Amino acid sequence: MRKYIIKRLLWTIPVLIGATFLVFAILDNAPGDPAKIILGNGATAEAIALKRAELGLDDPFLIRYGRFLLNMLKGDLGTSYRNGEAVTSLILGRLGNTVMLAASGMIFAIIVGIPVGVISAIKQYSLLDKATMVLTLFFMAVPTFWLALILVIIFALNLRLLPATGMGHNFPDLVKSLILPTVTLGFGYAALIARTTRSSVLEVMRQDYIDTARSKGITDKKVIWKHMMKNALIPIVTVIGLNFGTLLGGSVLTETVFSWPGVGRFVVESISNKDIPCVLGSIVMLSILFTLVNLLVDILYVYIDPRIKSGFAK
Repeated sequence: MRKYIIKRLLWTIPVLIGATFLVFAILDNAPGDPAKIILGNGATAEAIALKRAELGLDDPFLIRYGRFLLNMLKGDLGTSYRNGEAVTSLILGRLGNTVMLAASGMIFAIIVGIPVGVISAIKQYSLLDKATMVLTLFFMAVPTFWLALILVIIFALNLRLLPATGMGHNFPDLVKSLILPTVTLGFGYAALIARTTRSSVLEVMRQDYIDTARSKGITDKKVIWKHMMKNALIPIVTVIGLNFGTLLGGSVLTETVFSWPGVGRFVVESISNKDIPCVLGSIVMLSILFTLVNLLVDILYVYIDPRIKSGFAK
């Protein structure tokens, strides 16, 4: 197990290099001059040239990228072009908000998706099952920004029950401000989890040991939650783990629509200002988190199904 964890962590290095290189190259060739953006349209050519020299933007591409990699290995993600603050502190100040939103969205998806998937499997081919499959397909296809706007119109503008944007500072306001972005993020993943749960439970239901358990007089409730779900969890946990990692980096639209002060919104603002250190730092942080989440999912497999443990020893 230890060798496997070390191997997975080492694989993070080429992933980070590849991701940061692509982002660095794209931003370097994107329109706009960071020095001009910082100084404004009224800046003189001399002032812009001095600012470019100060930021090291006149150096060749590979030298600038190599400098970034060396600093990253030292734990220094650079300094923001826009306000001169350390990128690490800027990201860490927002990372908790993104993790909170992603976690609440995934918890909502699990609470809704797993029971719906189990009920749909048990009632296979019934009207409830067909309606559930249609609804899950609909919510998987609905664009996130459209659902967000609909929820804002209904619950914030018309009913005035929940805030449309921002993050509350005290606990009651925080909970209220978290509801709409949570539902927006969670509905699509709840639909995916429901469909995965249904397929996995249906496959387990056909196994002989389920018929044996029922023949012993075990109640349906115990058969479902003690026998079926334990053996149906692997695909469900895989979907949850992979999509939680996706939620961490993919909540850009939701954070933007709801003005949620997270890393996703920070990345959008940094791209607009061509603040390359902030964008690269965010990519590094999110890539590390994504890798750690997937590693935790792999370790969790061992506890769900001990037979998998032999694969970690190789």
